[in-house]
Amino acid sequence: MKYNNPILPGFYPDPSICRVGEDYYLVTSTFEYFPGVPIFHSKDLVNWKQIGHCLTSDKQLSLGKAWSSGGIYAPTLRYHEGWFYMTTTNVSGIGNFFVKSKDPAGLWSDPFPVAQQGIDPSFLFDDDGRVYYQSACSGDEGEGIYQCEMDVSNGRKLTEGRLIWKGTGGASPEAPHVYKINGFYYLMIAEGGTEYGHMVTIARSPHPYGPFEPCPHNPILSHRSRRSSIHATGHADLVQAQDGTWWAVFLGIRPVSYPMRHHLGRETFLAPVTWTADGWPSIGIEGRVEQEMDKPQLPELRWPAKPIRDDFDESSLGLDWVFLRNPLQESWSLHERPGYLVLRGHPSTLHDAGSPAFVGRRLCHFSCNISTALDYEPVHEGEEAGLTVFMNEKYHYDLAVRQVNGQKSVVFRRTVGSLSTEQTRPCTEGPVVLRIEARPEHFRFSIEQNSSEVIFMGSGETHLLSTEVAGGFTGVMLAMYAFGDNETTPALFDWFDYEVIDCPSSGE
Repeated sequence: MKYNNPILPGFYPDPSICRVGEDYYLVTSTFEYFPGVPIFHSKDLVNWKQIGHCLTSDKQLSLGKAWSSGGIYAPTLRYHEGWFYMTTTNVSGIGNFFVKSKDPAGLWSDPFPVAQQGIDPSFLFDDDGRVYYQSACSGDEGEGIYQCEMDVSNGRKLTEGRLIWKGTGGASPEAPHVYKINGFYYLMIAEGGTEYGHMVTIARSPHPYGPFEPCPHNPILSHRSRRSSIHATGHADLVQAQDGTWWAVFLGIRPVSYPMRHHLGRETFLAPVTWTADGWPSIGIEGRVEQEMDKPQLPELRWPAKPIRDDFDESSLGLDWVFLRNPLQESWSLHERPGYLVLRGHPSTLHDAGSPAFVGRRLCHFSCNISTALDYEPVHEGEEAGLTVFMNEKYHYDLAVRQVNGQKSVVFRRTVGSLSTEQTRPCTEGPVVLRIEARPEHFRFSIEQNSSEVIFMGSGETHLLSTEVAGGFTGVMLAMYAFGDNETTPALFDWFDYEVIDCPSSGE
């Protein structure tokens, strides 16, 4: 039996995993999006279902000062004595902190700040009761991985942070995880930057503070300079299955054109781990992974397929939906008009590093059709509501209904850095359907009026919304949005469709 990589397609980077009995849980980074840190559940390491978010309140996750690709970096998830612990960094807020919960699908605690500098924090709960806390930073002893001991009941540091390893010489030693295996402390990190030189390296020591001996066949995972559909593999975490086998989750990208550019974001991949006779791990096939690999020999649990359409008829948004930073309470509602997602625009727009009325989900497939039914009658000049393909405030494509020179109009806008183009045409009264065809190298935008008339509005290249062009650490999002300067008629979104055209990856 085979499985397909990635196991979580789309913008799900920096995965961390833990096992509790026969159940597996996984978290990923979210940067400027809210709620923060989605948590997934699996029985077989291949099929995953999102069960919640770790950070669901403004107190847990303040993003008011988050720049694009700021906010939440690289979480670590661990389980200890009946509690789940998730630690991460809000680089635009309180820095390193952790939250905890007895129910990973339920509410998590208020944050416990940890006065350890750097990013990508991680825990090791040792056998003697000590808790070691690692992070990647440039401290008094230079750039590398620093470690302290901490009181997990309150987050207080018990020792000062000490440099324990600088890595093998690659740029940006980060993403530390320490494991105690067969009497050794293994320190696994990422090096090379989260780009095409990304790699995973590992070292070990009989003592938690080292000195650490590097693995003689580092890197244990890298796709540098390889002919592959998968690139930039790194930022890994290990887990031992209940059958004794070892596995790694890690991030990677799938560029779609040459020169290589990727727009889905960094995704979550899975590969087996083998151990040499002298006790060193290797990820995948001598440090390489394939799109199709042999499946873990674990009891399979397939979750029900996600429906194409969201009718917005539930009392809360589905777990796929996120906001751009902390949303204003009055900017959205599922209760004002039952059966509709209601967005009320305010002055913050898609062009600002703010919190517009924005409800979005990740683009997870190269080929899919996206559409939404919008009932919106703007009454003031410049008011707008619609559908966006969004990378950040400087790079996005928008299809919207807008008031232009006193007339209701449909607008198609391409914003690419300092360049912006718009096409407009008159729009009839009443609802319209906004449509996007996503394909590997382009997006096509059209509208449907009067339940039959389909009008093509324009297209945009996917590579202009790629990380290589737009920068940052996220992936493309698909969002319904609204903005305006005055009290306006609300934008009513009746439904939203996401229809996959190509074969879905495992985990969908």
